[in-house]
Amino acid sequence: MAVLLDKGRYRARLAQTEQDVAAAQTLRMLTFATDGQDCDAFDERCAHVLVEDLQAGGALVCCFRMLTMQGGFEIGLSYSAQFYDLSALRDFTGPMVEMGRFCIHPDYNDPDILRVAWGAMTAYVDQKGIEMLFGCSSFAGTETAEYLDAFAMLKHRHLAPRRWLPRVKAPDVFRFAARLRRRPDVKQAMLRMPPLLRTYLMMGGWVSDHAVVDRHMNTLHVFTGLEIGAIPPARKRLLRAVAG
Repeated sequence: MAVLLDKGRYRARLAQTEQDVAAAQTLRMLTFATDGQDCDAFDERCAHVLVEDLQAGGALVCCFRMLTMQGGFEIGLSYSAQFYDLSALRDFTGPMVEMGRFCIHPDYNDPDILRVAWGAMTAYVDQKGIEMLFGCSSFAGTETAEYLDAFAMLKHRHLAPRRWLPRVKAPDVFRFAARLRRRPDVKQAMLRMPPLLRTYLMMGGWVSDHAVVDRHMNTLHVFTGLEIGAIPPARKRLLRAVAG
């Protein structure tokens, strides 16, 4: 068993069998409310991380998948490249990991689950020498109205550096950086910000200037990048303390 992290009642490990991957797909189906099992061709190419509740007989409470790349020249093979023009990232020279399909069981709201998941990701990043973490961060539903403060905050504080900025590719997008003129209500913005995206941003992550309207998954998502070398030292120490 490839255990990445054991913390309290939770254990994070890499999937080892087809049954492990099927369990992750089932949790994704439950979380994303898709019709039928949630699976695609990327599952075969990815490593899958499972977070299990040891006090509940090893019940699966969180999962995500990781696609490792040797550098930006492989960015076109990512899941995100279906929705975003990522040609600017072809010049990134270090190893990269795309994190996707992150979900937590809807019956669980323990913040330690997210901490353990990030601790496991930190352990993996350190083991593989990864220099950039990226993926699509999702807001529930496809209506923008309730998230305007969150999008305004992304525009004012967290847009990607120009050299890495993704361009529009999907047919249905919300160009929040161009359209929004409001100043964000910080409290409302943080209330509406998805927990995974909030964690990315706390570590110095950045986002695309538009959100993709994904009606198949019933989400709005923004491309999110995190350069490992740019994580503030205090945050790195905290993550590695969890990972250790």
